[in-house]
Amino acid sequence: MSATPVAPNKPPQSPPPARDDAYERKLRARGRRGRFDVKASPYLYISPFFLLFLLVGLFPLLYTGWIATRNWNTLTGDGGVAVCGLICNSTEPSIWANFQWVMHQHVFWIALRNTFSIFALSTIPQIIMALILAAILDANLKAKTFWRMGVLLPYVIAPSAAAIIFSQIFSDQGGLINTVIGWIGLDPIRWHANTLASHIAIATIVNFRWTGYNTLILLAAMQAIPRDVFEAAVVDGAGRFRQFFSVTIPMLRPTLIFVIITSTIGGLQIFDEPQLFTQGTSGYGGHSNQFLTVSLFLWNQGFNSVTPGTPNLGRAAAAAWILFVIVVIFAVLNYVLTQRIASDAGPKQRKKKKAVAR
Repeated sequence: MSATPVAPNKPPQSPPPARDDAYERKLRARGRRGRFDVKASPYLYISPFFLLFLLVGLFPLLYTGWIATRNWNTLTGDGGVAVCGLICNSTEPSIWANFQWVMHQHVFWIALRNTFSIFALSTIPQIIMALILAAILDANLKAKTFWRMGVLLPYVIAPSAAAIIFSQIFSDQGGLINTVIGWIGLDPIRWHANTLASHIAIATIVNFRWTGYNTLILLAAMQAIPRDVFEAAVVDGAGRFRQFFSVTIPMLRPTLIFVIITSTIGGLQIFDEPQLFTQGTSGYGGHSNQFLTVSLFLWNQGFNSVTPGTPNLGRAAAAAWILFVIVVIFAVLNYVLTQRIASDAGPKQRKKKKAVAR
């Protein structure tokens, strides 16, 4: 018979340490705070912008919408719900009365026409010139910083100073341009009386002030394009113009969309240039409203009404809301059109891709 093995003596085990419940609770609380900080800190960092936007952006917009429903005299205050009056054949109070009154004003449609005309004469050439200047400044030029500061200098000039400068250039009597064309035997141009001439003059002031700003934005986007893309285009035999239209402009698509939308918003809200172009001699917008814009129209209604003592802020707010809707529509249309035009895949290419996929 075999002997039964004897189990070796095991050393006595020490009891497990007592758990510190308070310490574990602290660890759990610290972990929760850490997770909350990771999730909430980004929103806290951007919250000042949204708070300021609510205070100076959204609240004035909504408050203006409420004023647009009221008969709000700038001097005496709120006069109740607005009434359109005889021009609309309505004497009943309505929240749409001020909007109806504005839409029945012939002067408003003249102002809208002038706004679109000045917008077309300023925004389109402005973006084209900004693209050309950005391409020139992106080349290997000497004294690059000097030329870039020179392009931005008109943007720094105050609107009043720019208006004084161009009032001498586009003056009807003794202006620089009329003097020059008088030397060659042409009749002087009535810059303030003629509708198209006044629009060209105002658009020139706008282009002078804002072309440099858009140029630097586009220049920054051009410099962010990888250089190896241009090197590959050169290897493929592309010249400067081919590189510009086939490489540079498609790579600038996001920046171009931004510039076009901001220029559209600013062009449709133009106020400073036509007001300062008046020179205080022919009334705001001209004696025949030849360069009256929508912004000037609503300013006249709210603070400089043709009827003394009865400026109506409610009608001005209604015109402002109509302009806001027009700006939003144009901005959306610009975004959609620029997305389609600048899209890398056209209709034919999409058909080819579908055929290849099949």
